[in-house]
Formats: sequence, C-alpha cells, structure tokens
Amino acid sequence: MLDLERSFGEVHFGGAELGNKARTRRLVSLAEALVRRPSGTLPQKINEPAALHALYRLLERPEVTHASVLAAHQAETHRRIAEHEGPLLAVSDATDLDYSGLNSLGDLGTIGNGSGRGYICQNVLVVDPRDRQVIGLANQVLHTRVASPPGETKAAGRARESRESRLWPRSTTPLPSTPKLIVICDRGGDTFEELEHEQLSQRGFVVRAAKDRWALPQHADELQQPKQKMYELARAAESVGSYQVQVGATAKRGAREATVQFSFTAVRLLPPKEARGEHSQQPLAVWVVRAWEVNAPAGVEPLEWFLLTNVAVTTAAAARKVISWYECRWVIEEYHKAQKTGCSIEEMQFTYTARLEPMIALLSIVAISLLNLRDASRCPAAKTTPATKHIAPEYVTVLSQWRHRETRLDWTVHDFYFALARLGGHQNRKCDQHPGWLVLWRGWSALHLLVAGSQLNQHRASKKLG
Repeated sequence: MLDLERSFGEVHFGGAELGNKARTRRLVSLAEALVRRPSGTLPQKINEPAALHALYRLLERPEVTHASVLAAHQAETHRRIAEHEGPLLAVSDATDLDYSGLNSLGDLGTIGNGSGRGYICQNVLVVDPRDRQVIGLANQVLHTRVASPPGETKAAGRARESRESRLWPRSTTPLPSTPKLIVICDRGGDTFEELEHEQLSQRGFVVRAAKDRWALPQHADELQQPKQKMYELARAAESVGSYQVQVGATAKRGAREATVQFSFTAVRLLPPKEARGEHSQQPLAVWVVRAWEVNAPAGVEPLEWFLLTNVAVTTAAAARKVISWYECRWVIEEYHKAQKTGCSIEEMQFTYTARLEPMIALLSIVAISLLNLRDASRCPAAKTTPATKHIAPEYVTVLSQWRHRETRLDWTVHDFYFALARLGGHQNRKCDQHPGWLVLWRGWSALHLLVAGSQLNQHRASKKLG
C-alpha cells in the first residue's frame, strides 16, 4: 500500500507522540533518511554528522521508547485494516536478534542454544492474501528470555509472565477483534492456549499442527463417540482436490515440483489433561485441512501438512483457500531477512537498551519498505513520480549509469524499479512476469555494493586531488 503523495516518514511516523512536535518532525526526517539508505551501520545509513547526532539526541529522550516509536505505525496499520474489504492475514512468528557483541548491555537474554545474547523478536505482519502485500507491522514484542527458577513447579511456570509460550497470544492481543483478520502461525504457535485465545478474540486462525492431539469427530456435542488421534481422523478424510507446488532446493537435493492432494474434516480438539498454559478444559471446535504429497521421488520424505482453523471449511474451495493463506506465511521469513540483511538491524552499537529498542522499532518499520519494493513498481502513480522523491539521488545516479552508461536523474519510480529488477536478474521481457520482491531485493542488495564502490572511488579521487 504505497503512498506516493506522502513521504514514508509522514505516513508511518507523522502521528508519533514524543512530547513535542519537533521530536516527531525529527523522527519523520530520520525515517526518510533510513528508508533511502537502510543498509550498513548507523553512520553509514546517516552519513551526515549533524543528522546522526540528531538521531542520538532523539534516542536519549525518555519519551522515545520502543512502544512510542511503534505506536503511530500501529495506528496506521489498524486504520488500513478497518478500511480493507475482505480477509487480511496477521502472520505471527519470532526471530532472534543477536547482540552478543554488545557486552555493555547486561539486561539481554540468551538466544538460540544459549550461547548468544539478544532478543526473541515476535513480529505480527498484516498481509493482503490477494497479492501478499504487507499492510503493516501490527505488533512487535521484544522478549528477554528468563531462565526458570530452580525448583519451579509446573503451576508456577504456567503463571510466570516471562513464560516464552506466552509470546503467541501476547503478540496478537492488541489486534482488532474481527473475523476478517486471520492469524497465521507455524508449528511454534500450536498451543491450546493460543488456539483458544484467537477463538475467544473473534479472529480467525490457521495454525500448522505440531502435535497429534486427542480429538472427537465432528462438532456436535451430542455425538458420544470415542476420542481418536487428530492425525488419524484427518487421514481418514478423502481427497477433494490436488494442486502443484514448487519445493525449494536443499543442500541434499535440487528444487522440484510436487503434486499435493488435500482434504478436510471437522473435529473437536481436546485440551491436554495437564494444562500447559492458561486455557479452559472445554473442547475446541476446528477444521483440520490436510495437504499431502503423492508420488514423491524415491528417497524423499513426502510433504504433509495438518492445518488447524476455526474458519468454516465445508467445500474443496474453502480448504484450498486455507492452504493458500498458510502459504502466505513465507512473507514473514522474507521480512526477517529484510530486518537483518536489508536493514542491518543486528549491527547497531549501543550501550543502553533504552536506546537500542526504539531503533529496533524504527528499522523494523523501514524493513517493510524493502518488502514492498514490488508494490512500488506497480503503483499507478509510479510512472509519473520522480524517483528522487523517495530514493537517494546517488542511488538513482549509480543505477542509471549501470543501466544506460549515463546519469538519468529524471527517472520515475517505475523506471528505477524496473532497472533495479534488471540488476537483480529479471530480464524485463514481455513474456516475463512482473518482478517480485525477491528479485528486486537482490537488485537492491547489489545496488548497495555499487553505491559503496562509487563512494570509495570518489573518496580516493578527492584524496589524490587534495
């Protein structure tokens, strides 16, 4: 949802409440500088000393927090959700932010296998399933892992606020309670606590099952049938269709195309006998959509997904839609790549978490601009809007010189992004599909290197003249 009439900073930070309007204006201008040059360290992102010092002064203010920087963008995201017609996906997932090298930050938690230090960053991206465009970052939770106290009872562990499994319901709690918002989670979100939380919040959900629970067939409470394992019930349902899916390459095998069949069945999930979170003991009425590969190559484990949803699935078309919604989960994997590689979010050097955390929020919103590169090239106004309105002139200069062997500062946004796609490997032929986010991101990464090389050559030339 690109807004070419307002700048990036105005759209996403113009409503920030930081104590006075001057600070908000400073945040807006800094965001605009960062979206033009998102990669590298902070001095590389903002290479004007006065602007960099203004950023540091802003981060020193107690009013500038992770929550206050994120709030204006969240409000904009909620506005877009309210205005949108049709379903939207709230894709929730976590990634580790590694700040192990910042020894002065003593209040970080362990990450990964415990050898690193940083945050578990739980993001909730709102995505339009029609074109996989990112509407906004609905929420972000920076979690500091806390070790369980010695001798902690199971009941005390469930009640502990720092319990890691709380991240899933905690991250979606601020979201609007509307059935048109469908929460998408991978297997990490498959807890009875999270499923019930979304059900009670009146939102839809699609969660990939991680465990084979006990369940009752069908939704009618009066059916007195013995409990069965959920996978057994799902596998007993007949196929209602098939489709082709591209399976990415791995270290052991190349990419391949797989034929996948799918089915659906209604069940009532039974809560675990011993509670593993904060939830009731009432069965949860859901549908299980199963997708499985047929005729897999010899020696290859066939694909199989079990998707849990509270969205009614009574037809093959509805089941296929649920699968397509879950397939949009890949967008958040690309978002995490944009955070880390595109915005160098783990390369910041701070001595206080109070200054690091609002900067994480700021760069996390800037990362959305990288994901929406594709939409920038498709926007109707892109063919008339000057590229330099949204992109640093040096980037336009270097890319136009690479493409045409001459500087073309009169390029439009459309011209810039199609050249960027060419740099990323897109051939721009009539038979080719419109460039997607990944090929544009490859071009963007390559362009950063070209700009850095150009700056280095200019620096060497100035030294020789000096």
